[in-house]
Amino acid sequence: MPAADLRTATAPRPRRKPAPAVTDPALAEKALAVHARLCPVYGCPIPYFHSLDPVSELVSSLLSHRTRNAESGRAFKALRARFRDWEAVIDADVPEIEAAIAGVTWPELKAPRIRDVLRALRDRCGGLDLAFLADMEVEAARAWLQAIPGVGPKTSAAVLSFSTLRMPALPVDSHHHRVAQRLGLIGKTVDVGPSHPILRAQLPAGWSAQDLYDNHEILMLHGQKVCHHHRPACGRCVLVDLCPSARLPTREP
Repeated sequence: MPAADLRTATAPRPRRKPAPAVTDPALAEKALAVHARLCPVYGCPIPYFHSLDPVSELVSSLLSHRTRNAESGRAFKALRARFRDWEAVIDADVPEIEAAIAGVTWPELKAPRIRDVLRALRDRCGGLDLAFLADMEVEAARAWLQAIPGVGPKTSAAVLSFSTLRMPALPVDSHHHRVAQRLGLIGKTVDVGPSHPILRAQLPAGWSAQDLYDNHEILMLHGQKVCHHHRPACGRCVLVDLCPSARLPTREP
């Protein structure tokens, strides 16, 4: 069976399309103001940090969960050096994969997950190629990816945004999420996964892949450099007048 037919045959049954996130106009205005303030600070447009094919980006994203970029990057290179291709990873024993990615957080969990995700992808597509996602709408492509066990909202958005697909999807990592939460763009109880459609809906529907990539990067960088997890540096934050959290006594002056 041709790969295209196999994708259709093995695709999950259509689900009812979720209702779009309802956006408060005031929050949408604030999100744009945040973007406008941070872009000059971090230098938009921001160059893409790499250009991996979509399957390689999928593996890279799975490695990056709760792991510093430098460590996940080293693990990705080690994985590629040890195995001739991603097919070889599917055929490998889990301990061998785990040894290659030992520098990441929870390698004992990520090793079998990476193998299982690649195996599920091959079973659904008849091979390891995600180029066809470029012909789909962003939300449909994300739903297709998230139908694979082990692939969540952040990973699906990362594959579409960061890979050579360069599709307009908005990933949200822990730094991005923390800054958005402190700014009041999302509620205090909204977790990272559910924050994706909320934060995306606050930004213009017509924004390009580069615009959304910039938005993710500047919020992530701001979380890393200024809005730290412990004692954020509110005294040198360009968003201090927009941030209700800046008035809390636990913040660095």
